[in-house]
Amino acid sequence: MELFCSHSLWVYLQVLLLLFLSNFVASKHIVKTLPGYDGELPFILETGYVGVGDLDQLQLFYYFVESERNPIRDPLLLWLTGGPGCSGFSGLVYEIGPLNYDYLSFNGSLPSFLNNEYSWTKIANIIFLDAPVGTGFSYSTTPEGYYTSDTESAISIYEFLRKWIADHPKFKYNPLYISGDSYSGMIVPQVTLEVAEGNRAGHKPYLNLQGYMLGNPVTDLHNDENSRIEYFHRVGLISDELYQDARLYCSGEYIAPNVSNADCMDTIQHIAECTLKVCDAQILEPKCSFASPKPQGLKWGNQFFDDPEIDIALSSQRLPDNWCRNENYVLSYIWANDESVQSALNIRNGTIDQWMRCNKTIAYTYNLLSTVIYHKQLIYGGYRGMVYRSPSFTDLADFKVYIAGGAPL
Repeated sequence: MELFCSHSLWVYLQVLLLLFLSNFVASKHIVKTLPGYDGELPFILETGYVGVGDLDQLQLFYYFVESERNPIRDPLLLWLTGGPGCSGFSGLVYEIGPLNYDYLSFNGSLPSFLNNEYSWTKIANIIFLDAPVGTGFSYSTTPEGYYTSDTESAISIYEFLRKWIADHPKFKYNPLYISGDSYSGMIVPQVTLEVAEGNRAGHKPYLNLQGYMLGNPVTDLHNDENSRIEYFHRVGLISDELYQDARLYCSGEYIAPNVSNADCMDTIQHIAECTLKVCDAQILEPKCSFASPKPQGLKWGNQFFDDPEIDIALSSQRLPDNWCRNENYVLSYIWANDESVQSALNIRNGTIDQWMRCNKTIAYTYNLLSTVIYHKQLIYGGYRGMVYRSPSFTDLADFKVYIAGGAPL
């Protein structure tokens, strides 16, 4: 009798544990109002966590916005912001989502929102994901879980997507596109290929993959940066003479040149000085900050994309003509770290110390040098691919053409 009772108690505890884990792993909430937005949201916003990895120790947070047109028929996009370590929230409010901050009315208090009439959610369902773990509100239940890499991140995202679809079966048959920008150029092709191969292997649920989209993506770590010399010359940032010297003395290698080649190193130094104060993301805008020219080669680091310190960006002594785009990001720090905001988003208490738009401290291994082979496999596999640059793809009409069946670029 005692043995039977012990066994029954053990089974009972296992059932309770499974119920607890299932609720913990696939938690989701509909958010009807947000601090900073006047009234109820005019679109359906869902936030939640999906557990992936061994014992679901990686808790990936997402924002899901249903299409404002026809959620059941419109495409489903998974959006991955770059970085690595930049939150999906950045895509939601600074890029393609339904909300923008009201910069003109900002007075240092909690920021307010405006509707974005050009949001892609007018015609598509979009999952904005905080990935890899350590990004945004995503976290790990174990210290080991915070260590990740290019390839491990892609595998975790694929697992997230399968679990999310299983938990949202009404979107199972929507045309699926994997999308993102910047450093996501190293992740999106991997995830897309994971989905394609998973479908071929019979993984459940089947994902209705149609293709992928990338904006201003990293594709090949060396060649991307090495090609900047040609770009600098094409847009008039360096002279014809300096460009010809670079080609003559450096033989096309500007990132890892021969340091004993004095003529090449001198030319690279001049190019660095000419482009030091140029904003990398948009050459017609002011640059927030800059470092000293690198004498060992023209390799750009993450410091060029860092967000400014909040106290500096909010200084009353800063003049309007000193504005730079990165200062807009400060509003997201103020908003997302507010307790009322995290309560509205249903963030789990104590899971992160401080929200950051882009977390540059994640334990990340860059173990993929190029995604060219992934692009080739996907194209040969018949999947649609679009690689675009932001200035020519800001109009919603361009996006409509692609989704509705326009030819891939």
